[in-house]
Amino acid sequence: MTTPGNITGLGVVLGSTDPEPLIEWYRAALEPLGARWEGHMLIIGRQAVIGFDRRDDVADKAAEPGRHLVNIVVRDIRAAERHFNTLGVTWVRPVEDTGGGWIFSTLLDPDGNYLQVLQGPDTP
Repeated sequence: MTTPGNITGLGVVLGSTDPEPLIEWYRAALEPLGARWEGHMLIIGRQAVIGFDRRDDVADKAAEPGRHLVNIVVRDIRAAERHFNTLGVTWVRPVEDTGGGWIFSTLLDPDGNYLQVLQGPDTP
């Protein structure tokens, strides 16, 4: 039997020159899929968070949006796709079956960061 590790979760902080519209967009995009706003961050699943920070050391738009990818795993990617389409998102990579039971997509957030939405063969 292995001993549980010391890591208990994962978080990402999105820095922005104007985080309020970014927060509004992520809440509109992810709360209907099951995320919840708590304090100053979105709780994603049981042990992951997305935080937001006002920064003056970043550009208004992501210069290299593929450098950092926010990945969300969902149970029903087609339902997520329908929801995102109601928001008028820009798809970088439309929802597609990539083989091995994985379905994959990428869209842009308002700051030009990539949000990837995945469904795996054993997505719990």
